[in-house]
Amino acid sequence: MEQFSVRDQIIEIVNKLFIYTDEQKWDQLQNEVFTKEIWFDMSSMGGEAKDITAKEVCEMWQKGFEGIDAVNHLSGNHLVTIDGADAEVFAYATATHYKKAAQQGNTRTFVGTYNIHLMQTQHGWRINAFKYNLKYVEGNVELK
Repeated sequence: MEQFSVRDQIIEIVNKLFIYTDEQKWDQLQNEVFTKEIWFDMSSMGGEAKDITAKEVCEMWQKGFEGIDAVNHLSGNHLVTIDGADAEVFAYATATHYKKAAQQGNTRTFVGTYNIHLMQTQHGWRINAFKYNLKYVEGNVELK
């Protein structure tokens, strides 16, 4: 049986971040991806960077997806740096939101990069900090 390398394990957690978010698997995000507390920085889209619980992140995203029919994240160009029980991942990412009922176009797409920090825990690698760096948004931004 083949084993994942440490790098593979880390990228797997990053992939789960995006897949579980798209599938709205909030319990799995909290139990398999995040530490209980996270440094959360999406200030490039407004708001402030702050410490927040994984539960609060999931509740915020769940509310943000209300009325949206589909969400699709794609990430790539992962650059991984590992230092003992800490890891940093830089990744490109796009997020496309689709709303069938929108009258001014059905999609909006966010394009940017992520700086993700992970730590080794007794349950494996977990994300304890991330920063989203928005480059641009295109499409029907308000999905109206």
